[in-house]
Amino acid sequence: MKFFVDTADINDIRELAETGLLDGVTTNPSLIHKSGRNFLEVVKEICGVVPGPVSAEVVAGDHATMMREAEILRRIADNIAVKVPLTIDGLKTCKALTGDGTMVNVTLCFTANQALLAAKAGATFISPFVGRHDDIGFDGMQIISEIRLIYDNYDYETQVLVASIRHPIHVLESAKIGADVITAPPAVIRQLFKHPLTDRGLESFAADWAKTGQTIG
Repeated sequence: MKFFVDTADINDIRELAETGLLDGVTTNPSLIHKSGRNFLEVVKEICGVVPGPVSAEVVAGDHATMMREAEILRRIADNIAVKVPLTIDGLKTCKALTGDGTMVNVTLCFTANQALLAAKAGATFISPFVGRHDDIGFDGMQIISEIRLIYDNYDYETQVLVASIRHPIHVLESAKIGADVITAPPAVIRQLFKHPLTDRGLESFAADWAKTGQTIG
């Protein structure tokens, strides 16, 4: 399973990229606003740090303007994935862009039927939002299971990119279902490394090693 980080904070991206475990980045208008930086500048910088897909979102609502914005975005770097909303105009834009060889991430997916439409439109990635579904009393992971089944039934190449991840259990369940990608905030990715027994074991090993009075090298 691929790991993307969901942020526009270049420092977090650099730090996680240095682990060698980061496969890509997703951004959105809210994350760009939070960064306080120029949209095009920050996306270009991210593309230079991460060789994998970097999702940059159009903000228009109509197909013609989405296409104009997408043209600007895909000129930034070869690893740009243009992010479009799951609307009729968004899927028209998806079809046009993927037909031209551009990676497209279809976002704000909340049903398996929507995901089916995105796959038919040739989406590179579909982004179902599990956390937001959980927030209103539904099981977000159930949608991931349904999408995985449908895509496997018809051999769709669209990658299931689990978004709106709130905690490590979402990552675990996504892996068990067979999602292709997860995108999570930096804090959630860092939580994956942590376990109290790991910390306790390291403390014990360090204490025992100190008693030996030895050094390595």
